[in-house]
Amino acid sequence: MQANDLTCYAISNHLVGQAVCDLIDERHQAILSPNIWGDGDPEGVRQRAAEEMKNTARAARKFFDARPDDTVIHPVVNGFTGSSIWHALYAFPPTSQEYLDNGYKDFADRWTPILDVFEEVDVNFALEVHPTEIAFDTASAERALKAVNNHKRFGFNYDPSHLGYQGVDYIKFIRNFPDRMYHVHMKDVWWGHGDGNVGVFGGHTDFTDARRFWDFRSLGHGDIKFEDIIVALNDIGYTGPLSIEWEDGRMDRVHGGTEAAAFTRKVDFKPNAIAFDAAFDQANQ
Repeated sequence: MQANDLTCYAISNHLVGQAVCDLIDERHQAILSPNIWGDGDPEGVRQRAAEEMKNTARAARKFFDARPDDTVIHPVVNGFTGSSIWHALYAFPPTSQEYLDNGYKDFADRWTPILDVFEEVDVNFALEVHPTEIAFDTASAERALKAVNNHKRFGFNYDPSHLGYQGVDYIKFIRNFPDRMYHVHMKDVWWGHGDGNVGVFGGHTDFTDARRFWDFRSLGHGDIKFEDIIVALNDIGYTGPLSIEWEDGRMDRVHGGTEAAAFTRKVDFKPNAIAFDAAFDQANQ
């Protein structure tokens, strides 16, 4: 990395984290190593995934301690948590708050010991707030934080693309969690571009199907207002990386990645270092 003037700001273990709380089925075998999958017994998979997330925290500490440069970076592991109640997103059969509370308790029971290891090694865990996770919008993010008693190591990998098409105020999300913004993904999405036959739940269609209500887009080609995001991030004092996560099934990835990097550099700007009125005082000195 040093030879190419690159710096690592975070590592990821999304797929293993997904298995910690999920209701495990055959789909998970495709995203997990044979060591984590084992014999496929659901509780065994969840337990092995939990241990692997603890080891990920330990590995992150060792990795960042061994970095050859002197850049000051607080180690972050980005990932998913999974959810035992995602299948109950729509409230039929009738879903009581007690039922949902049990899901958040399951999350807390499984993740608090993991987060305690993150605390031991001084590493932050950043959940990518995302459909299928225990937190997928602002309300569920608040509930997840409460479930783990606002554990200092539990924060968010902010990604506006998973919020905007749901109708969530993705700018307000930043301002609601100023101390929990541990990492930021720059990723675009558009919505309202389908033919009216597929709704926000996706209609069991593939990405890029022209009928879809929403789809991921290359940066600058969707509906996310990135300048508003930069303003909000500057307002809360976020100084971490802007990590480009590129997904656009309609565009060549080399073209899109190159364009996205240029777009991010263009839209990003440093906050003003002095009060606006004070600038006039300095000019007159």
